[in-house]
Order: sequence, then C-alpha cells, then structure tokens
Amino acid sequence: MELWFTEKHTPHVNFSIKVDKQLYSGQSEFQRIDVFESREFGRILALDGYLMLTEKDEFIYHEMITHVPMAVIPDAKKILIIGGGDGGTAREILRYKSVESIDLVDIDEEVAEVCKKYIPQTADSLNDPRVNCYFEDGLKYIRHHENEYDLIIVDSTDPFGPGEGLFTKEFYGNCFKALKETGIMVNQHESPFYPADAYAMQRAHKRIFDSFPISRIYQAHIPTYPSGHWLFGFASKIHHPILGANWKKWKALNIKTRYYNPKLHVGSFALPNYVEEIVREVE
Repeated sequence: MELWFTEKHTPHVNFSIKVDKQLYSGQSEFQRIDVFESREFGRILALDGYLMLTEKDEFIYHEMITHVPMAVIPDAKKILIIGGGDGGTAREILRYKSVESIDLVDIDEEVAEVCKKYIPQTADSLNDPRVNCYFEDGLKYIRHHENEYDLIIVDSTDPFGPGEGLFTKEFYGNCFKALKETGIMVNQHESPFYPADAYAMQRAHKRIFDSFPISRIYQAHIPTYPSGHWLFGFASKIHHPILGANWKKWKALNIKTRYYNPKLHVGSFALPNYVEEIVREVE
C-alpha cells in the first residue's frame, strides 16, 4: 500500500508527496504536528495538515527570509524571530558573527522539541547559546518591547489558527515600536497565486504599508509551497531594501548560500504584473 501526504491548496487543487513512513504524530495544545519521511523531499514537517518545511527545499525559504535584510544591516546584533520554532531561520542568522543574541518567540514549544528530535538540520540551532527561546504568544510578547531590536523576522504559520494574531495592524505597529531607528522587519507574506492566499497577502501588505514608511515585497520559488510562488515583506524605518544594501560588507563575510545571492536579491523585488496590481490596490 502506498502512503501519500496530501495538502489541499484550494478546493480544486491538491499537492501530494509520496512518503515512506510517518515518524511522528501528536497533538499539542495548539495544533497537530506530523513528521514524515519521503524519498524525494527527505523529512517533512506538517502542522494541522499544512506543510511547513521539507529537508530538500527549506534552505530557499530560510535564506530568503534572513539574508535579504542582513545584506542591508550585516552588523545587526540583536534579532527577534517570532515563530520559527523549527530553527531554520535562527540557523541562518547565526552565520553572522556580529549577532550577539536571538530572541525566538514561538507559541508552541512542542514544535521545537519535535524538530530537535526529527529535523536537526534546522533545529540544532536552537541549542546555540546565542538563542533565547520563549514559548509564548508573539503578539503579547512584542507589546512589552521598545527600541530594542535591529531586525524582527516574522516567521509565522498561515494567518489562521495559532498564527492569526501575527497578521494584525496592532502587531505590525508594535513591531515598529520594538525596532531601533535603523531597524528592519521581514515577514513571510503568503502566495499571490490562488485567490484565498492572494487576499491574505493583500490584507497583510496593507497593514504593513500603513505602519512603516518603507514597505516592499519580494519573492522566491519554493517548490513545496502553494503554487511554488512565495512572497516576503520587507519593511523599514529608513533602509531601502536595494539601495540600502551593503554589498561590500556582506560579500566580505563570505557566507556560502545555496539560493540567495546579491543579483537575486535585487531581482527578487521585481514582481510580476499581476502581483503589482494586487499590491497597488491597497497602497
């Protein structure tokens, strides 16, 4: 008998990966957590039936959510990651020797523990002494911080369930307040392709656009995410994502990447016309 993991992208579109076995299945206080082993994509993490990462392509997401802002502020010292319990974003940030501390705030401690056991490729980073893990609501956490962080990365799940509060105007306003004057916020911004995802993306962008003086969208191709076309948001008080990039300093760090590079950084902000139209409607 064949075993397949299937995620419903729309009522009419399913995405399936053949899996060899299920390594873990459990119900935390917040969500169902599953880990599968597959021949094509390696280990797969799913939350409430939605694919969060695979060992084969997680590097694309984690490189693009971290190196784009870090190329602009390569000397960043204090980082906040909201979500990111799988550890992939922290792993990429830890490659910068300037980073003194990473506060990682994820509502579900069980996700981190499961990933430490089954997906050490990303979760080993959570054992680094520079990483301080807080397992609580990111929306509540951010309210109590002001002028503290060089970079905030919102590595959240989709805008429903445990991650719903991380897509509100209040949340983005509190992120603005928690950033230093030179600070940057980056968030995963959903897909623009299917109507329900595009609506969520558009709604989030409007709230960020209203909260930050500089707000841009960039993109990446992530094979296992809905449609494969995924967006990220770059928001800042003073830094432009392209004009503000410090290429000389970033290249001197000699960080080896598999997806990200300076040319891709610039090109990722050139959006298809249909995405530009969706964005213009709310700007």
